[in-house]
Amino acid sequence: MKIAGLTRNLPLFPVNDKITIAAFIVFGDVELTVHCAGELIKKVPEHDIMVTAEAKSIPLIHEMARQSGVNDYVIARKKQKVYMGETLEVSVNSITTHGEQKLYLGEDDVDKIKGKRVLIVDDVISTGESLAALEKLIGKAGGNIVGKAAVLAEGDAAEREDIVFLEKLPLFDSEGNVLA
Repeated sequence: MKIAGLTRNLPLFPVNDKITIAAFIVFGDVELTVHCAGELIKKVPEHDIMVTAEAKSIPLIHEMARQSGVNDYVIARKKQKVYMGETLEVSVNSITTHGEQKLYLGEDDVDKIKGKRVLIVDDVISTGESLAALEKLIGKAGGNIVGKAAVLAEGDAAEREDIVFLEKLPLFDSEGNVLA
């Protein structure tokens, strides 16, 4: 698959008996992270702070901040940490993770988001469950979401008009054939 001008082979993994997904994992691929960050920056609206969920998008948001000359971003954590103080939390059921998870924002992160123009950053948007959870969490923190960006939009997400993305990622059947 061609992503941000680079070619990568994405391995296929079954989600259930009928659907297989191509795994896009930016961890460890510095070249791809740098290229994707640069291309996304060109497409996103003006914002004050970027927010992502732990963990696969951390290298991407870090590189986007670096290339933008910004020294700050927020990561919604999957576990509460003692240094977070009082936290805001939401539940999420992601297609790539079994079972319900929680996302948390600590007091300092809420202060960074409150009243600010927020850009949500993700690696892949598929069902939109993680995105919806981040939207809810940012809303609780008093942020104003001005944009939602991802490297890839999978399946029906590619038809959404409320997200910015670089490439469409198809879904596959159990035999590895692209679903229409």
